[in-house]
Amino acid sequence: MELLKKLEILADAAKYDASCASSGAPQRSSRGADGLGASTGAGICHSFTPDGRCVSLLKILLTNFCLYDCQYCVNRRTSNVPRARFTPEEVVSLTLDFYRRNYIDGLFLSSGVIRSSNYTMEQLVRVAQSLREEHLFRGYIHLKTIPDADPQLIALAGRYADRLSVNIELPTDISLERLAPEKSARTIRLAMGSIRLASDEAESDAKAPRFSPAGQSTQMIVGADDTSDSTILQTAETLYGSYRLKRVYYSAFSPIPDSPTALPAKAPPLLREHRLYQADFLLRGYGFRVDELFDTPGNLALDIDPKLAWALSHRESFPVDLNRANARMIARVPGIGMRNAKRLVELRRSRRIRYQDLVQLRCSMDKTRPFVVTADYRPAHADASTQRLRHALTPPPTQLSLL
Repeated sequence: MELLKKLEILADAAKYDASCASSGAPQRSSRGADGLGASTGAGICHSFTPDGRCVSLLKILLTNFCLYDCQYCVNRRTSNVPRARFTPEEVVSLTLDFYRRNYIDGLFLSSGVIRSSNYTMEQLVRVAQSLREEHLFRGYIHLKTIPDADPQLIALAGRYADRLSVNIELPTDISLERLAPEKSARTIRLAMGSIRLASDEAESDAKAPRFSPAGQSTQMIVGADDTSDSTILQTAETLYGSYRLKRVYYSAFSPIPDSPTALPAKAPPLLREHRLYQADFLLRGYGFRVDELFDTPGNLALDIDPKLAWALSHRESFPVDLNRANARMIARVPGIGMRNAKRLVELRRSRRIRYQDLVQLRCSMDKTRPFVVTADYRPAHADASTQRLRHALTPPPTQLSLL
């Protein structure tokens, strides 16, 4: 099969994997004899598809042949799709050629499982090792690990990759057992644990070889089962705490050709995936807990973002006096981010906060106005009913977007 035809098949097969962001990669240089490729402190340049997915890297599968028959996967063993397979040398050649043409700055490489987990993992490591050692490639490399592979192979992958990821696949063990019975939740968590242990050891010993400096991530499929958003986020919260994951990615289930009857016939609203990302950011960046975001177990509201929903459910905490509250509480005000919260605390050391300060900081005033008090402003309708306030702050359906 021609290389370009393989690329067409295996790039398309990789599109369902959302976890390809490259934040956290170490800074490198390609000047002089340091090698080929460069990565900035923040990772690499990103481009995005219309639905907001990051596709900044050369994002391909080594092969879409697979021994497993996971019902939600388009590349499952019984799926009727065109198949292809790269050799490690072909992936190396493509990565270098694309880099030299300024198409990419790095590689995201995953694979179906062929022959055995160890054989597949060996092939993935071979690509990264060749790029680093033979071609002195200094760009970003993200490898998807095979959970069943020998821990020594995963440890070797961490020497060459900036980031490793192990897909947890589904948010509950029960769903994984039902839709992917050949996979084991325990094995997946053991692989995550081994990556965390190796990363901790590398960080604690300055003389130790580097190990996956951009950390590890995972991905959960949303909407392939009836798991609620509250359970999905509880799983994410546990993963962040137990394995120090950098990111949990959420991928809305997409119906696939000849889909098994156990799967939904329709995809969930893409806006649901977006709300999960917003809630996840509140967990990672704002100190929220999952149980704060849900009055009762269930799904996030689609018509308003999770932070605004929380504020409307906790009217007793508002309005917030910006000249008295701490940065953590100010950051919980809709329309004010963590950075602006810190700026406001810094500013009030020299003078009192006024309404115009919020405007100049480009806070989202439509959201912020009902929830704050400044030296010269107090909301006129602070006692308005929650239902009325929610209606006023909810955009018409035609204005809902992922931006």
